[in-house]
Amino acid sequence: MTDPTRLISDAEWAATRRAGLLASAQLARDAGGIEGVLLDYQKELLASTSHHAVTLCEKSRRIGATWGIASDAALTAAAVKSAGGMDVFYIGYNKEMAREFIDVCAMWAKSFSEAASEVQEFVFDDGEPDSSIQAFRIRFASGFEIIALPSRPRSLRGMQGFVILDEAAFHDDLDAMMKAALALLMWGGRVLVISTHLGVANAFNRLIEDARAGRKPYHVERYTFDDALRAGLYQRICLVTGKEWSPEAEATWRAEIIASYGDDADEELFCIPSQGGGVYLARALIEARMIVDGPVLRLSRPAEFTFQTKEYREADILAWCKKQLDPVLKKLDGDRQHGFGQDFARNCDLSVLAPIEIGKTLKRTVPFWIEMSNIPFEQQRQVLFYMCDRLPRFIGGKMDASGNGAYLAEVAAQRYGPMRIEQVKMSAEWYLENFPPLKSAFEDGTILLPMDADGADDLALVQTIRGIPRVPDIRTKGADGKKRHGDVAIALVLAYAQTRAQLVEFGYRSPNSRDANNPAKGGPSHDDDEDRDQSRWWRPPLGARIRGGL
Repeated sequence: MTDPTRLISDAEWAATRRAGLLASAQLARDAGGIEGVLLDYQKELLASTSHHAVTLCEKSRRIGATWGIASDAALTAAAVKSAGGMDVFYIGYNKEMAREFIDVCAMWAKSFSEAASEVQEFVFDDGEPDSSIQAFRIRFASGFEIIALPSRPRSLRGMQGFVILDEAAFHDDLDAMMKAALALLMWGGRVLVISTHLGVANAFNRLIEDARAGRKPYHVERYTFDDALRAGLYQRICLVTGKEWSPEAEATWRAEIIASYGDDADEELFCIPSQGGGVYLARALIEARMIVDGPVLRLSRPAEFTFQTKEYREADILAWCKKQLDPVLKKLDGDRQHGFGQDFARNCDLSVLAPIEIGKTLKRTVPFWIEMSNIPFEQQRQVLFYMCDRLPRFIGGKMDASGNGAYLAEVAAQRYGPMRIEQVKMSAEWYLENFPPLKSAFEDGTILLPMDADGADDLALVQTIRGIPRVPDIRTKGADGKKRHGDVAIALVLAYAQTRAQLVEFGYRSPNSRDANNPAKGGPSHDDDEDRDQSRWWRPPLGARIRGGL
């Protein structure tokens, strides 16, 4: 829902600003310490954190709210304990945010002439394997510190002080971070959760709703783009950049900023979380297409499996394929074309293989998909080849060749040919070209999927970011507790794109085709997958244009 106040004309905005708000000259003359430097909404946020144990702040982008709260961090860490001093822990979702916040805190400390050390970079270890992370801190003469920590719940263990969770909607696991931060309240700590929105279903918006409904004893502050302008944001920008402020110039600048955000302006600037959880595909639409009675095959192995002997690993995965994969492959329609898509991952996320069938009416069906967790490269290759060798009327696949995925995509292209295996370097342009057809298939009911809650969550994670449908840089947890990053969504958009490609079948019928599992009737033996006969027959795919004619 659009905020109607942002739709006023430039002339109306200029008239409103001229009628009753501060002029830039007044801001230029006002240099009386922090009160003169901070704008009204920045002062209100500082006052809120001093009066409330937990403050939630929903805000517009780029209005300097975090810049203002850095002054609070500097004053808090510089004060002695009897004056309310305490350690301050800043937690953003990436290293660049941490560095920027610490630098701003250092600037404030110098402005206040508070005794503070130089910014120090150190290695933080939260106790988990391979978790050494670069962090930053400033030490004050009071004995307290400002420390920028990684976005991990364990990083707050044993700490005490003021916690600032910045851009909270973009943290991988905000619920766990809040649980860890709230423990600091028992001994007089404080918590500030500040962010722009990322959809109505996001954990940050749920916190806001719980607080407003009285379910959580948290205080809520809200600062929109227009709130910031009325408080003098553009006047301050003009003061810093040397431009001349006028109501008309501000009105023009305001209109340009709103236009630049397009459909995202309500969420990015006016604190209105996008509907449907900020997702590209509505949850109800996703669930309506999940009617296939097919399994989700999950393959996971412990870390030590990687260092077992080659023979052991291959035998283990072959046994899994025969037990779990064979039954579903044998159920596939041998007269229908099949392709696949894969989103690759090795350690942190899931590696998802999604086969897809083109039906008689050109409706696409995903009969099952495979989720691999902590599976070595060679064994992922083993599973991939096992599946592809047995897909009926195999038309190839598209594979995520970004990062480590390049290896598996390359060996697949070597085995099945570069015309059938596309090694996709995922990019904004690729998403823009291929997500809209997938969305159209959901809306038209021409794609069907197995019923799976985790898969639905992955698809619901896709959002339009700056006009591009993509999976944002956040992670969720599946029912098994493992991290997910929209993995099924990426595998599915790759698979669907493969069925839209102008491809031909190559000269063999895969083992799941009619009579193919019976060597006496011309089907191959599976004793040696590498030597399988791939020249049994050829048929053109549905709707394909064959170069040079037939």
